[in-house]
Amino acid sequence: MKIGVVGLGLIGGSIFKDLTKLNYDVIGVSQSQSGENIYKTYDILKTCDIVFVCSAMNKTLEILDKLEEILLPDTVVADVCSLKSFVCKKKRPYKFVPSHPMAGTEFQGFENSFSGLFKGAKWVITPVFGKDETLVELIEQMGAKPIITTPEKHDEAAALISHMPMLIAQAIFKTAQDNELALEMASSGFRDMTRLAMSNAEMANDMIQMNSENIQNSVLKLYKTIGDLTNSNYLEQIKDIKSKRQLMFQKEI
Repeated sequence: MKIGVVGLGLIGGSIFKDLTKLNYDVIGVSQSQSGENIYKTYDILKTCDIVFVCSAMNKTLEILDKLEEILLPDTVVADVCSLKSFVCKKKRPYKFVPSHPMAGTEFQGFENSFSGLFKGAKWVITPVFGKDETLVELIEQMGAKPIITTPEKHDEAAALISHMPMLIAQAIFKTAQDNELALEMASSGFRDMTRLAMSNAEMANDMIQMNSENIQNSVLKLYKTIGDLTNSNYLEQIKDIKSKRQLMFQKEI
């Protein structure tokens, strides 16, 4: 089986390295990287069985359109965008399976990609045009756990657990940045709370612009929750939160 990876940043590079380590025949297409099995043109993908499109969200639709002129009807194509509704509006002449690996770091680029990034991670699939078992098997071989849902439910959930937290991390840092003493006192708690402020700027801008309604709704829910927490039985509520939060990640160990 031959596998292509378009875009060799953190996610695409890690897929490329994972599948190469698993002894698959893997080729990459990148305008910024060069090396063994890495090419500049999309034509090389014509003989691939599966293609991962790992470009920035604002370039993904353009690439999916270009692939329509190159790929065979039986080729499976999976994107990795952190939003799903916008890529699911058009049926493609190849087997398009929208997906989103819930993995990453605060770093970016091929130089920061690594085999093992997806180990233990969730990988969401929104198979509006049909599911592909071979793709699911590849995802599992990279160590990820597939989750099946709809594009709409994915985007709403992603706003709650990914996009809103990133926005909050950025807001926390901006709120504190003019207080010199606060920044001098800041330690591991502040560091951990603001890690998502280091997210890829282009990706962050795409998420905020393209998922704004879900993010706004999430922020409103957060505002209400803060009020509920501070207005009554705070101690009991945070004990319950602590217990549930601890149990949530114990299940993944």
